[in-house]
Amino acid sequence: MGEFGKIFIFFGILLILIGLFFMYMPHLTKIPFGRLPGDIIIKKGNFTFYFPLASSIILSIILTVIFYFLGRR
Repeated sequence: MGEFGKIFIFFGILLILIGLFFMYMPHLTKIPFGRLPGDIIIKKGNFTFYFPLASSIILSIILTVIFYFLGRR
């Protein structure tokens, strides 16, 4: 059970570092993630519906590859 906790701590620190990178290096992170072609945006009056379809698919592919390589021990 101790290994499981270490994995969570590692991913937590990794997410903090990625967040700091995006916060302090905005000119290097010009990825239009969340505004890709294929994302659905419907605006009518004061109502906006946003569904990031393409962004979700790309994120799913990236996470699948990462977890595939992490699971190969």
